[in-house]
Amino acid sequence: MKDTTIKYPKYFQEIMQETKDIGFDQLSDDKLGSLLRSLVASKPNSKILELGTGTGLSTLWILDGMDEDSTLQTVDNDERLVKIAKRYLLDDKRVEFFIENGEDLILRTKANSIDLIFADTWPGKYNHLEETLALLKSGGIYLIDDMLPQENWPDGHDIKVENLIKYLENKDDLICTKLDWSTGVMLCVKR
Repeated sequence: MKDTTIKYPKYFQEIMQETKDIGFDQLSDDKLGSLLRSLVASKPNSKILELGTGTGLSTLWILDGMDEDSTLQTVDNDERLVKIAKRYLLDDKRVEFFIENGEDLILRTKANSIDLIFADTWPGKYNHLEETLALLKSGGIYLIDDMLPQENWPDGHDIKVENLIKYLENKDDLICTKLDWSTGVMLCVKR
């Protein structure tokens, strides 16, 4: 089944244009955004954590799927990028922006308190992974992308990706599915 019509969230085009204008090229694609929106919609009255706000494109998809009783904390250490997200999304009372290192937010977040984590940066994906996974409630979702080779990967990154996938697949408390789709998605659910 091929779907050529994706319903984009409000402000998507504006954020995308500003993202292109500043030359930021580390974007999650539309397929992943649509998946994020659907997964978040399956978690009413939830706490969501996004590691790697960027310019807010994924943040936008997450908010579009959230109900009014859910909250999102999103973190990035690049104020220039987050400023774009805030310009369009700051009025949404469900989201809280943090401009700091992701590790700091991870370490001060209570264990077993998060329903869905989208890890789109190094903290929570390639470092502080155990601490991040400990934040998930039972039934919580851990979602990562960029598991398929990318042009912008530094030398040796393919080995990091391979090791991450093996590590997650061998954890007894996670049920994982790899999707050879989009940029390469891995979805894990905590038992």
